[in-house]
Amino acid sequence: MRIIVYTKTRCPWSAQVMEYLRRNNLPFEERNMTEHPEFQKEVEEKTGQSKSATLDIDGVMLPNVGVEEVAETLAKMRQVKNAT
Repeated sequence: MRIIVYTKTRCPWSAQVMEYLRRNNLPFEERNMTEHPEFQKEVEEKTGQSKSATLDIDGVMLPNVGVEEVAETLAKMRQVKNAT
């Protein structure tokens, strides 16, 4: 599973999402949109907005999410994977 977390500097939601991923031993790549405007452009092109935290989980975009939405999406993805 490949997880990219698009963040903004000092965004509490981004920090919470990354902490959740760390606690659950889920490796991820952080892309800070504040420090790298090209990442913000990437998010805008993929989702039509530029809020954080935005995640890309194996190509599934989750714009402007918190821990609950991330946990729900990961659980659904695991269920689908286990069903196949």
